Amino acid sequence: MSATLDAVSLLADRITALEESSTLGMTKKARELAAQGHKVISLSVGEPDFKTPAHICEAAKKAIDDGFHGYSPVAGYPDLRKAIADKFKRDNNIDWKPENIVVSTGAKHSLANVIQTLINPGDEVIIFSPYWVSYSEMVKLAEGKAVVVDGAFENNFKVTPEQFEAAITERTRIVMYASPNNPTGSIYSEADLRAIANVVARHENIFILADEIYEYINFTPEGHFSIGSIPEIAERVITVNGVAKGYAMTGWRIGYIGAAKWIAEGVEKLQGQVTSGTNSIAQKAAVAAINGPLDASKEMAKAYERRRDLVVKLLREVPGFRTNVPEGAFYAFPDISYYFGKSDGTTDINNSDDFAMWLLNTAYVATVAGSGFGAPNCLRISTAASDESLAEAVQRIKDAVATLK
Repeated sequence: MSATLDAVSLLADRITALEESSTLGMTKKARELAAQGHKVISLSVGEPDFKTPAHICEAAKKAIDDGFHGYSPVAGYPDLRKAIADKFKRDNNIDWKPENIVVSTGAKHSLANVIQTLINPGDEVIIFSPYWVSYSEMVKLAEGKAVVVDGAFENNFKVTPEQFEAAITERTRIVMYASPNNPTGSIYSEADLRAIANVVARHENIFILADEIYEYINFTPEGHFSIGSIPEIAERVITVNGVAKGYAMTGWRIGYIGAAKWIAEGVEKLQGQVTSGTNSIAQKAAVAAINGPLDASKEMAKAYERRRDLVVKLLREVPGFRTNVPEGAFYAFPDISYYFGKSDGTTDINNSDDFAMWLLNTAYVATVAGSGFGAPNCLRISTAASDESLAEAVQRIKDAVATLK
């Protein structure tokens, strides 16, 4: 290639228009600093720090021995689709059959599939903010328009039904949200979701894309509620889940949807032309996970809750930080805007991106700026780390901000 040729200009517009994933970007920078010999505490990646339970690993080994080495069906193995359908009925009171299930290469893939399947150019997708970093970029790839509705800190970062309804236009096609939420840890209660469902019921062309990947990491007495269990709008709810968070199976890459048959068939058609069926061995491991006991998942959730309590307590001792109490998942999401406009004499802090990068370079604590999640005043801190690492990280943060004037 000619030295004078601008290679970036040859990329498709859809690629140059995409933002880099802020979570993956910070994780990459943290690894680079660690490789240089710095003792980095990485609290940027949304990944359990537990091992996949042994019975799931054994199922994968058995699948290898049993010869599951070939291409799998596009929508997933029948036994996995049945296990997922049974799980929906057991845990979520959602009555889907195996034909309503499509298994994909992670819940991220599942979300992208649904958006590509339902969105035409110019269609609007209402996104409850704060939101996971890839939501808006998935909509952009589908040539849709992301309509971001902000949940207020004072309402535990949750969007109200009134805010949602005010954002609806004749082009609205999907509303999407996560509960438990990444990055805030907030949970939409049954009452919250029934109120949202009432809005959807009044607008017959709107679909709900419910991201429930953190379902098993829920600290509320009421537990998880699925909006797809509400009969009046059930056919218009696409529920996305997977094995990554609740079973500590991030690298296995298994996600899935439960949806009306025509939507599932559309997703299967798309997937057949892009990836085909996902990893055969991982699917067999997922069968063992979903059909098996939840003892390990419950123990992990207890650890996350203990860490939540520790981190919230310590963050509230950091001057200028405002911190809500996450109800699920494994993140803290403090408002750090008090420090905007301040400086340590070398670096000026004007926004959350500046703050996160400054924190990494000075205190060697990797977090993620809230800007990528639609909340530019905040900072996402993963609590999927040991108590000792979390305590040291917050102390480093506290010491670092003391230098800002």
